[in-house]
Amino acid sequence: MHSMLRPNLLLAVLFSSGFIFAETNDTATILPPVKVSAWNESMTSPDTDTARQKIEQTPGGVEVIDSDRWRDTQAATIKDILDYSPGVFVQPKWGEDTRLSIRGSGLSRNFHLRGVQLYQDGIPLNTADGSGDFQEIDPSGYRYTEVYKGANALRFGANSLGGAINFVTPTGHNVDRLSSRVDAGSFDYRRAQISGATVQNKMDAFITASHQQQNGYRDHSAGENNRIFANAGWRFNENIESRLYINTTNVTQEIPGSLSKDDALNDPTKATANNLNLDYQRNVESLRIANRTTWLQGNTRYEFGVFAMTKELIHPIFRYLDYQYTDQGGFIRATHDGQIGDVANRLTVGITLHNGESDSQQFTNLPGGKKGALQVKTLDASQNTTLYAENALSITPDVELIAGVQYIDAQRKRDDKLNPTGPANGEVNYYFSNPKLGVLWHVSDNQKIFSNISQSGETPTFGELNFTNAALDQLKPQEATTFEIGGRGRTASIQWELALYRAELKNEFQYYDLGGGNYSVFNADRTIHQGVEAGLGWLFWDGVFGDKNTDSLELNVAYTYNDFHFDDDDSWGNNDLPGAPKQYLRTEVLYRLSGFFIGPNTEWVPQGYYVDNANTLSTNSYALINLRAGYEHARYSVYFDARNLTDKAYIASASVTGQATANQALFEPGTGRAVFAGVQWKL
Repeated sequence: MHSMLRPNLLLAVLFSSGFIFAETNDTATILPPVKVSAWNESMTSPDTDTARQKIEQTPGGVEVIDSDRWRDTQAATIKDILDYSPGVFVQPKWGEDTRLSIRGSGLSRNFHLRGVQLYQDGIPLNTADGSGDFQEIDPSGYRYTEVYKGANALRFGANSLGGAINFVTPTGHNVDRLSSRVDAGSFDYRRAQISGATVQNKMDAFITASHQQQNGYRDHSAGENNRIFANAGWRFNENIESRLYINTTNVTQEIPGSLSKDDALNDPTKATANNLNLDYQRNVESLRIANRTTWLQGNTRYEFGVFAMTKELIHPIFRYLDYQYTDQGGFIRATHDGQIGDVANRLTVGITLHNGESDSQQFTNLPGGKKGALQVKTLDASQNTTLYAENALSITPDVELIAGVQYIDAQRKRDDKLNPTGPANGEVNYYFSNPKLGVLWHVSDNQKIFSNISQSGETPTFGELNFTNAALDQLKPQEATTFEIGGRGRTASIQWELALYRAELKNEFQYYDLGGGNYSVFNADRTIHQGVEAGLGWLFWDGVFGDKNTDSLELNVAYTYNDFHFDDDDSWGNNDLPGAPKQYLRTEVLYRLSGFFIGPNTEWVPQGYYVDNANTLSTNSYALINLRAGYEHARYSVYFDARNLTDKAYIASASVTGQATANQALFEPGTGRAVFAGVQWKL
């Protein structure tokens, strides 16, 4: 059993019980009180402005990304949502599969996701062990997206280095009654979507259904998906609302495989021979059902939720994987706005339970992706209990002191059904106590400066435990202490954000690619993740060819600087950690006139990054030039999205290893020149 910093009971009691609060009176306060939603709003799913007001109470790197940011693009993967979010590095590999890292989280993980916790409408998308993927995410189905970097995700009780991302679907209150969308483009890309919404007295509902398919840029990268998102809310009275969510996904996707650096740059459309011979695929069917209820009682907001998920994964790779997942859980959270004497105070306490099982079978994968003899059969179970509390105290009229603590009790258990007495069997428990302390200075209504120090801890997922990591307790948990300072603000023409952070890690998970879909996982001793995140949105010319408010030029910039390295490691010294560029820059200039818009945008990685701990093999630098244009009318809109106009050959993503060889297949080529267009209509 791993015992990590058993919780400080005095601290836990202090933050969970709070103080004796007086009800809010006329005393001035910088803490927004509990909001009573109007009848034409949802209590369980706030509108974008309310969500932004709430998230900006966080003393750290957070943001709300409105769907207007990505709606007039291809909007096929989460890169389209997150690419202008500083500190976030996201690169599609094939289909919806993506390599996502926030502040260097899951840096060496070359498959699926770890280190960032994904939510949809506040309900976990990750499985209970912490693993995640992207096949169930449909960017065209969301109203806005919340990004919580690092330990700033305490609102959800999240504990990972990268933080959390919450994708929020519309309700019947904040979307058009009927809308549809059709997209088409390069590589036989096609998508059709239809959405509907209604409000009937105390009830509202929303549903969207989409179908998407493509042959893909590379050989053996065709995919097809069908998704349905729906929710319905019932307003019992002015103080209570309950909302039911149902999501279904059906995805089939071919996998082309990683290439050598030479092939990735000179023959990027090819698939590896083994992937073709064994017909590598990743096919997912899932169903998620959840309920959220909000109850206002005086100055206290109570939130309750339950959720359940079932998912089938058919995944012919180095073996034929047949996994059946079931997850379930619930949460309770209470937020009280009150006072300590004449000082405003806000206390949030919560508990989340998230349990799940995976019935995991691995068969021999025969040529053509056929199921052969059974090789592995395990039942993997995860149980997680998270307790958290956060208290925001107005120590001056303009400054809040925000303290929080999170306690996690996590269990991982594996039963090897083919070898009941083998080393893969076992049970391990992890305990984390993660405190956080931050300061938020309200310079003005729309300008804020913040700083914080926080801890995070992550248990190994079952993705870390394949046949080369058979023993359940072979790996230690990953721990981090993060320091952060920065600010954000907006005026009528400028929106900005800036954060500087340093995370000191112990036992960071390191994945070594062994080829053929195999890998091994180790703990590094000590590593450093530090960097700068800067974003700017600037309407810098209002009235280019005439009076103000007729036409304009706007600039959008997202810049990320990463310094990730070993800290006097016995094997790797102070080498760079492989897997992410030192710098990543996204820029866009848009001209707007009476609903019409056009402008170029660029993606620039000025320096290649290493793909091995020995720092002997790296990617190349690259710069992509793109263009988008469109027209927005009250009832319809059209867009044109051209990408990589110069047809630049580049490496978008890479697997990592300890000591690479020159021709090792570690590289995922970026997509060549592509053009997409779409039409949206609404009623």
